[in-house]
This record gives sequence, structure tokens and C-alpha cells, in this order.
Amino acid sequence: MPRHPAQEKPAPAGGSVTPPDLPEWNLADLYAGPDCSRLAADLARAATEAEAFETTHAGKLATLAPAALAAAIGAYEAIEETLGRVMSFAQLFYAADQESPARGQFYQSMVERVTAITSHTLFFTLELNRLPDAVLDARLADPALARWRPWLRDLVVFRPHQLDDALERLLHEKEVTGPAAWNRLFDETLASMRVALGGETLTVNTALNRLSDPSRATRAAAAAAIGAAFTEKLPLFSLITNTLAKDKEIIDTWRKYPRPESSRNRANMVEDAVVDALVAAVCAAYPRLSHRYYGLKAKWLGLETLQHWDRNAPLPGEDSTEISWDEARTRVLNAYAEFSPEMAEIGRRFFDNAWIDAAPRPGKAGGAFAHPTVPSAHPYLLLNYHGRTEDVMTLAHELGHGVHQVLAASQGYLLSATPLTLAETASVFGEMLTFRAVLAATSDPAQRRLLLAGKVEDMLNTVIRQVAFYQFEQRVHAARRTGELLPEQIGEIWRGVQTESLGPAFTFAPGYDVFWAYIPHFIHSPFYVYAYAFGDCLVNALYAEYEAGAPNFQRKYLDMLRAGGALRHQELLAPFGLDAADPAFWSRGLNIISGFIDELEGAV
Repeated sequence: MPRHPAQEKPAPAGGSVTPPDLPEWNLADLYAGPDCSRLAADLARAATEAEAFETTHAGKLATLAPAALAAAIGAYEAIEETLGRVMSFAQLFYAADQESPARGQFYQSMVERVTAITSHTLFFTLELNRLPDAVLDARLADPALARWRPWLRDLVVFRPHQLDDALERLLHEKEVTGPAAWNRLFDETLASMRVALGGETLTVNTALNRLSDPSRATRAAAAAAIGAAFTEKLPLFSLITNTLAKDKEIIDTWRKYPRPESSRNRANMVEDAVVDALVAAVCAAYPRLSHRYYGLKAKWLGLETLQHWDRNAPLPGEDSTEISWDEARTRVLNAYAEFSPEMAEIGRRFFDNAWIDAAPRPGKAGGAFAHPTVPSAHPYLLLNYHGRTEDVMTLAHELGHGVHQVLAASQGYLLSATPLTLAETASVFGEMLTFRAVLAATSDPAQRRLLLAGKVEDMLNTVIRQVAFYQFEQRVHAARRTGELLPEQIGEIWRGVQTESLGPAFTFAPGYDVFWAYIPHFIHSPFYVYAYAFGDCLVNALYAEYEAGAPNFQRKYLDMLRAGGALRHQELLAPFGLDAADPAFWSRGLNIISGFIDELEGAV
């Protein structure tokens, strides 16, 4: 799962880490290259198998005995995994250089080819969802279908929102010229943009890094230059946003989703009410969390008020020493090993087998993500490593995803996928382990305070900022339903949610109104972002159980990761005595952040 990219919490400026010092991934475990004969053979075989699958099973699922239905699901999974391997390679190959026309062309050709093939298997899930409950329940009672019960259980969630087969096929085939095409336009525009700053011409990701420079003048200049670059492209980014929001409204209306965010919640296997409780708890906590912390930060920086370019400013006395890649690896793996040798052993594979691409490069996708690929291969991690503490934590985060994906792969292709809320739990837990290990090894009170402040900022970015992003999306999608939004209207919504969430310590310069435009999750994955807040609060609760000495915690935690998508969040959390449906649960997680801020106030 991708982490919200580094532009959400920019990697700091500085450091002399160069690409030769950093690893680049080797995608040969998927395919040797875009012209690989095995890739062509896999596509040809999948096309033949998909057509045969449709001929054999379309219109006949209601008559299949349980064992035959289980075999059909297994055959469907095999086709899907082959195509998943193809698309994983295409996505990773493209992410390594989104400015390359040849890579963009290859990626688009794979999207179109795979879409055409899956048009022949689309009937399968649609027809399964049309089986009457009595028929499906009778099938599920048979041991032959035991393995597939969780997958069928989750499939039924979408039954009320399913359209007739012809419409579903039309939407499926038009995806390549609809949202997917707008996504690609956004990605390639962002990758090709350059920011003119101080006589340099920088990529967006590099310019965003300057917002963490120790010099306030440098940060201010970077903010102005970034604002100017995005203002120039604002009509295009506004058009993309308006078009995708309208497209979503049309689809949601046809599918009868009650709210714009409901389809995301269904995919996350979490109820609207649970997400509402999380968001309400976080919003109520703004004053005691972000408002309070940024008031402290303004005092530490000697400022009456902060500008947006001060949000990620390093604190006075903060260690700016570059952290080598080898040191980052050691810190993260040692922290993992202290918790669980098995976690560290899995994590070590990523470093030993060229499963990580860490070098910043022009054209490369910004930020960081972990791609699970397919169970028959292994995950890959993408980072843009700049040698600072924040980058070490990003490595810990993405490696948490990677370990989770390796463990869940035993469930197979259809059951290994984990809802975003729980996927982000694994990544944030990896960060927490690394932070706690670094903090425990630091005896100097001033350095401990700086480490704690850094962790608070990270948690605020994960919880407060992501919920503010979620509210931004809610308001944009609601406003779009009354007509197309002008860029200025989108900017007003952006400034409004930032003012509410960050509080009175900030005065926002007019140029900040365009900073919504570089956040890819709004384009690629509407309403994804609350999953980070969900994961952070859940990790706080889990870590409290671990610190309290809960019996067999490590085994229970790894079993939770191994479950993949086979269990719902209620079942996964039950062994820990936790219930995310309880409104008090979220307050418990937020109290951890508040306690850290209390400690910082006491240290001033």
C-alpha cells in the first residue's frame, strides 16, 4: 500500500546522499523487461484461459456443486494472479521513470490489454453476487468451500451496489479512457513539472524538500516557487479534480452509495459509522493536539505566528547529520529484531535481494510506497531517501507494509489483500518500533525532547493532517455536486480545513491555496487518507497492550498480519481485547499523542 507520498510530509532538504550509494530494485523476479518473452506468454495464456473460463462457467454458477464452485474460484484466482503479476511489473516499471514516453506507452498498453482480458472474467463475481442467499448459504456450509468463505463474505458486501452485467462491462472497459486516463495525466504532469528556485531548476519532490530547510528564508523562497509552479498548472489540476469528482458522483448515484466516501468504506470493510466516530474524535482533539503543539513550536522557533512553510521546519538544536543508508537499515532491522526476530528476518530480505528502490531521480514517482505484487513473487518498496531521521521512519513504515505483505501472501492472491485500515496499522507499527528503539538509546535530555517532538509531528501528520485531508475531500465532493468548482473555490476549501486543523499558531499566505494540487491520493484513491489516522490510533492502542506485557503479544500480532484479508477488523482485534467500534477506542489512541505533548510542555 502506498504511504501518503513524501510531499505530504516532505523529506527534508540537505544531505549529500547520491544515487550510487542507494539501492535500486531489480524487477526480474516479475519479468526481465517490457519485451520479456515470459510476459508475452503470460498474457497470451491468460487471454486463452479467460475466454475458456467464460465459456465453461458463465450462466452456470447456480448449478455448480460446492466442490466445483471451489475449483472455479481457484481457476479464477490463477488467472487474476497472472494478470496481477503483469500489472505489478507495469506499475513498478512506470513508477521508476514517469517522464519516459516509452514507459508510459508500455504501462497504458498493459492496462488496455489486461482490461480486455478481464472483460471475459468479469461475469464471475457479478453472477456469484446474484445467487440468492439461501443458495449461497447452502454452498458455504459445505467444507469444500471453507477456504473461500471470507472472500465470498466480502464479495456480498457489494451486492446492493452492483449494476446489470452490460453496464458493469461497459464501466470496466471504459476505465482505461476514464479515471485511469486522468490519473495518468496527473502523474505525468507532476513528474514533468520543474520549480525555478534560486537559480536552480528542481523537480517538485526536491523543491518540496526545501520546506524542511533550517533556513526560514530558504523555506519561504521554496514555498513561493512551488506556489508559482502550481499556480501555472492550476487550471489543469482543477479540471482533473472536477472531472473525477463528477465521475464519482455519477457512478455513486448509479450504484446507490449513500455518501461519496461510502464506497471506500465498503472496500475497507469498515462501517460508515466507525469512520464517522474516528473523524469526530480527531476533530474534537484538534485544540489539545495540533493547536497546542504548533503553539509550542512557534515559541521554540522564536516566532509569533507560523507560516505554512514553517510546519516542517527543523527545531533548534535538531541534529542535521546525514544518516547513511547502511545506518538506516541497521536502525530499522535492529528495532524489528528486538520485537520479533521473524520480522527482522523477513525485513532483511528486502535489503539482500534488491527489492528496494531508494535513490531520488528525476521522473521517478515521488514519496514512498510498498507494492505487494503477487504471492508467487514478493513485494517491492519505493522510497526517495535523503538521509534524515524522517527518511529512516519512512523506511520503517514501508518495510512494515512489506513484512505484512510477505506474511499475508500465504493466504493466496484473492485473500492476501488487506483493507487499507489494517494495512496502515502494520506500517505505523513498524515506525513505532523504530522510534521507541531510537528513543530508548538516547540519554541526552535535549536530544530526547527533539526526538519526541519529531514523533509528535509525525503523528500529527498521520492523524490530524490526514483527517483534514479527508474533510477537504468531503467538502470538495459535496460542493462539486452543485456545479463545477473554480480553482479559487477549491483553494478556499483547502485553506479552511487547514486553518481548522492546524489552529491559531498559523497565518496562511495566499500562495498556500494551491498546495492541495500536488497530493496524489485525492486523484488516485479518493477518501483513502483516513486509513492513516485509523492505523495510527490503532497502533497506539496495540503498543499500549505490548508495553503492558500482554501475553503472547508478538505471536498474536504476527498472526494478525498473516490473516491478510481473511478476517475483519473486529475478528483481528478481538485477541487484543480491542474494539474499533467503541467511540472510546479512538480517544484512547489520541490520548497517547496528547501525553507526548504534555511531556514536551513539561520539558520547556
